[in-house]
Amino acid sequence: MATVLAVGVGVAAAAFFGRAGLLALRRTRGTATNSLGKPFYKGGFEKTMTRREAALILETSERGGTKEMVRKKHRQMMLANHPDRGGSPYLATKINEAKEVMEKTG
Repeated sequence: MATVLAVGVGVAAAAFFGRAGLLALRRTRGTATNSLGKPFYKGGFEKTMTRREAALILETSERGGTKEMVRKKHRQMMLANHPDRGGSPYLATKINEAKEVMEKTG
C-alpha cells in the first residue's frame, strides 16, 4: 500500500514541476499565455483604433467578418460589459468604437 501511495505522490509531483518548468520556459521566451497555454494579446488599447484592434475586441476575424456577425458579437460583448449591468463605461465605449470601425471599413 505504501508503494502505491509513493508512486502516486511521485507522479503528481512530476506533473506539477513539469508544468511549472514549461511555464517558466515560456516566460523566459517572452510569450504570454492564458491558463490553457494559448498565447493572448498582451497590451493596452491603441490611441486610434485600427481594424486589427477592433477585430481583437469583438473576437472576429479581421477580414472575413460580415456585418451580421459583427452586430452579433457586439451585442454579446455589450450584454456582458454594459455599465447598467456593472460593466465598465470605458470598455463599453471601446466595444462601440470597435463595432463602428468594423462596419465602416467592412
